[in-house]
Amino acid sequence: MKSTASFSKSSETQASALTKVSVLGATGSIGLKTLEIVRQFPQKFQIEALSCKSSIEQLREQIIEFKPRIVCVDTSGQASELKETFSIGQGSPETEFVWGREGLKQISSDDETDLVVAGIVGAAGLEPTYSAVEAGKIVAVANKEPLVMAGELFMQTAKKTGAKLLPTDSEHNAIFQSLHNEPSERIARLILTASGGPFRDLPLDKFEQITLAETLNHPNWEMGRKITIDSATMMNKGLEIIEAQWLFNVSVEKIDVLMQRESIIHSMVEFIDGSFLAQMGLPDMRVPIAYCLGWPERLPLKIPRLDPVALNALHFEAIDTQRFPCLSLSLKAAKQGGGSPAVLNGANEEVVAAFLNEEIRFVDIFKTLATVMGKLDETLHYAEPECLDEIPNFLLNIKSLEDAIQADQWGRKQVGKVLELIN
Repeated sequence: MKSTASFSKSSETQASALTKVSVLGATGSIGLKTLEIVRQFPQKFQIEALSCKSSIEQLREQIIEFKPRIVCVDTSGQASELKETFSIGQGSPETEFVWGREGLKQISSDDETDLVVAGIVGAAGLEPTYSAVEAGKIVAVANKEPLVMAGELFMQTAKKTGAKLLPTDSEHNAIFQSLHNEPSERIARLILTASGGPFRDLPLDKFEQITLAETLNHPNWEMGRKITIDSATMMNKGLEIIEAQWLFNVSVEKIDVLMQRESIIHSMVEFIDGSFLAQMGLPDMRVPIAYCLGWPERLPLKIPRLDPVALNALHFEAIDTQRFPCLSLSLKAAKQGGGSPAVLNGANEEVVAAFLNEEIRFVDIFKTLATVMGKLDETLHYAEPECLDEIPNFLLNIKSLEDAIQADQWGRKQVGKVLELIN
């Protein structure tokens, strides 16, 4: 696989080669932190391609600084505008401008790219991430949705093409570091840790009054808006359970979630001999991103460091499912398998978008998702025997990207029906 050459230690020439990186979602939270790391190590990394949907001015500055060979934007109009800007001399990079779904697939599978950082939020990251896997790339998977929607398909394809999926979420990266190539049969349990978000101590009778601003005020992490909402509902942990089963080849029954208020221990592995290994550090996404960029080596990051002496205590608590009912909902979808996780993912994206637009209340997030997943149960399990053939195949099995997209869209459509009744 061409992608592994930059990480090989077989010769001095290979060890000193620049790793050519494509960043999907360059102006988002993950993209900005990735470029910050690249900026620290110009002798190790070269930006080959960048993508961006709407923050064009910020992208323009990145083009001037990093001079990528290819840039993908959302529309042909954006591409033409950027091309015209640079043709009159501003920075004058030798850059090809592409756009849309095909443009994203092009930069994800580009022959010159060694490593793809998959940082596009939501289902929009599904196709370009899959293109990178099909092309046998090293893929730093920072978005949960592709493996949630089509985990089995991704892992089967990676096995065929030789692609390497490096988990970039802080929790999955912590498990990745702790496992250190231990086979799955030695794992007794994976423990994903959760901060509990902004409402971990809020009295339940106050949940009706939760505001958007309060929800976006995470106590430990600085993240994008969508994942910050998911953290407050703990839907993010449910999606992480679904993702972890595929990344680490373990059953859902072997994956637990614990609250770790300080966000210092990012996740743990319990082995069959009773040993526990954990990865710990300050809550800083630059650490897992850098681990994936430098893998299998470590980069000497210039960031604040954890002082163990300053730690007064580390707290672990069981998850209160009454406070965080979305976790139980997603756990059920994980056990159901088939199209259920993709349905839940699509539904959740729609509901979170509605909350961000202040169209619904915080408590309506779970209520809406529960209604949608109840409709899915009704469709799958309570159809008349003579109507079983009418159940869409994409709700039963995800055999292709199109199946995953259709299941995702089914969930979104059901949310639309529920929100019509609410509003």
